[in-house]
Amino acid sequence: MSAEATNPATPGPVVPSAPRRRSRPRIDLRRLGRAALLGPASRGRLPDAIGHVVEAHRAHHPDADLEPLHRAYVLAESSHRGQMRKSGEPYITHPLAVTLILAELGAETTALTASLLHDTVEDTDVTLDQVGEEFGAEVRYLVDGVTKLEKVDYGAAAEPETFRKMLVATGNDVRVMSIKLADRLHNMRTLGVMRPEKQERIAKVTRDVLIPLAERLGVQALKTELEDLVFAILHPEEYQHTRQLIVDNASRADDPLAEFAEAMRTVLRDADIQAEVLIRPRHFVSVHRASRKRGRMRGADFGRLLVLVNEDADCYAVLGELHTCMTPVVSEFKDFIAVPKFNLYQSLHTAVAREDGQVAEVLIRTHQMHKVAEAGVIALGNPYTAPAEEQARGRGPADEERVDPTRPGWLSRLLDWQEAAPDPDTFWSTLREDLAQDREITVFRPDGGTLGLPDGATCVDAAYAQYGEDAHACIGARVNGRLATLSTVLRDGDTVQLLMGQDPASEPSREWLEHAHTPAARIAIQRWLATHPAPAEHEGAGRGGGAETAEDSGAAKVAEATARSAADPTTPDAPASRPGAAITVVDRPGAGVRLAGCCTPVPLDEVTGFAVRGGVVTVHRTECSAVARMADAGREEVAVSWGDTTGCRVTLVAESFGRPHLLADLTEAMALEGAEIVSATVEPPSQQRVRHTYTVQLPDAGHLPTLMRAMRNVPGVYDVGRAQHHAPASPEPA
Repeated sequence: MSAEATNPATPGPVVPSAPRRRSRPRIDLRRLGRAALLGPASRGRLPDAIGHVVEAHRAHHPDADLEPLHRAYVLAESSHRGQMRKSGEPYITHPLAVTLILAELGAETTALTASLLHDTVEDTDVTLDQVGEEFGAEVRYLVDGVTKLEKVDYGAAAEPETFRKMLVATGNDVRVMSIKLADRLHNMRTLGVMRPEKQERIAKVTRDVLIPLAERLGVQALKTELEDLVFAILHPEEYQHTRQLIVDNASRADDPLAEFAEAMRTVLRDADIQAEVLIRPRHFVSVHRASRKRGRMRGADFGRLLVLVNEDADCYAVLGELHTCMTPVVSEFKDFIAVPKFNLYQSLHTAVAREDGQVAEVLIRTHQMHKVAEAGVIALGNPYTAPAEEQARGRGPADEERVDPTRPGWLSRLLDWQEAAPDPDTFWSTLREDLAQDREITVFRPDGGTLGLPDGATCVDAAYAQYGEDAHACIGARVNGRLATLSTVLRDGDTVQLLMGQDPASEPSREWLEHAHTPAARIAIQRWLATHPAPAEHEGAGRGGGAETAEDSGAAKVAEATARSAADPTTPDAPASRPGAAITVVDRPGAGVRLAGCCTPVPLDEVTGFAVRGGVVTVHRTECSAVARMADAGREEVAVSWGDTTGCRVTLVAESFGRPHLLADLTEAMALEGAEIVSATVEPPSQQRVRHTYTVQLPDAGHLPTLMRAMRNVPGVYDVGRAQHHAPASPEPA
């Protein structure tokens, strides 16, 4: 079903220059009135009222068994007999119209059967058990999925809890939501009989929940018409302005899109490529968005060109010919065939221009891609058909645990977080926020697995998507091999390695809430914080993976006191009289020597020296940034070398994520490697990171790499390096 052809507000179709080739005439749902639906019926054949459904169904499924549809219509008509819609029509016109919408989109027989019966349990004396006995467990499941919860039982929570129930059912069978979307579309078409305030309320729910669901399920034909109907109700003035733009364009003498289409047909015919070139008028909301973006609308802006071919390879052949023989707008090219959208959509997008400045957008896809682009999951048929041996035993998937391996990732995430949101208000508001994130990205785990996340998701979201509530113990992440904070926003195609702490008592930080975009992450963090209120003196300070614990805070104070009482080797010039720091100054026997604190050289390092005030030689590692600065200042360079002693005193800097017991674990690892800790400082946490500086005495400088490796292996430590302080801005005093 084309959204453009069925939009009830469209003033008139924009007729393409070449007629669209179709296997059968398109049914215009707007004009199927009461007479068409309730025509005379004769005994022994399907009622005329369902004849249109049968015709549409057979166009997609010529071998379908129509007997269930006949029985479902008879039950629905007899059950709803005497009931009237607010529009004054017999109620049976509604399930018939809903079923026709689905039939036009290619839904299979089971979905159409359930669609005819979708209001019987809710509005008549028919029970779910009766539906199951007559039509089977699968139809029963679908009807139950779309049946509303009673307000007398749920009160104000009836609507959100109905949607929760429907989404859970959709998680097992996407046809539930297909029926609901078609149901809402027909209700929106006839919403004019409602009071204005009720129209507005229903339109807002449609905008916030059902249109995003239609987009995510790929049912563009329903989504675009729903958008236009909502637009007309919520923004009547802008709607009327857009309508006038379309009317004015339809009355133009020339049609740039038709001219583009004819030129493309010629190009493809000359290249011997079998293709169908069609004009796709934009729907109202699309025209409105385009006019706001571009300002003055030109003729080619009111539609797109659709090129349909038979094979995937033909799509790229068409693209090549158009880009060769016409003027492409390269910035408009997108390949959704190689990388499909998360809602099954596949197509090549490009644009071509002509000398007068008119630009035509072009969509290139196969016939099958087009079917899926229009109907989304409805075009997939029945993905729940039981194996032949189970069918022979009369069993179907509806009476067992229903598992759909093709269930989209966003739906799985939605089902996960809704379980943790028992409060209807929380569920309702969170659902709207979740569905507002209308683009999905895919990130890769180091093991080759993938995570589907909404656009704008951070490492915090990835942690909870992968580990659930165990993500409380996350202490950091590497993105594309580089260390990153948990607040880092991920991009499509990133590789994310989540660093997990070993302490099961690890706590999430309150700051994480600012970086959590997925409901699963927010709900998990909020639930933990609600059960672990922070002491008043620590309010706002953050916890766990970015804050000092009481133990670490005390240890840091002890370490700082130790540092103040010990000789601080990080000063610009530390005496070389420390044990094991033997330096020989070539050609200057007996010269005083100092080891530079900016680079803390140790035996086995390549070193050089510079003469400073008092005849003292200060020794630097050759790669120290101060070496070039002192040479540029004209300071005399002095040759130095290490003596026989291999012991050394060195300053190391460890970068880590905060966690309980980290300081104790780190110092224990250093002691096991024979390092004597002379002094230590632990800086206050910053952005969930903690910086430790240790001065240690080693009996052999050759053990330094082993010591640094042991420190890096401590959980939570992500880097260890030699102290490298900034050299002073001016040369050392002469």
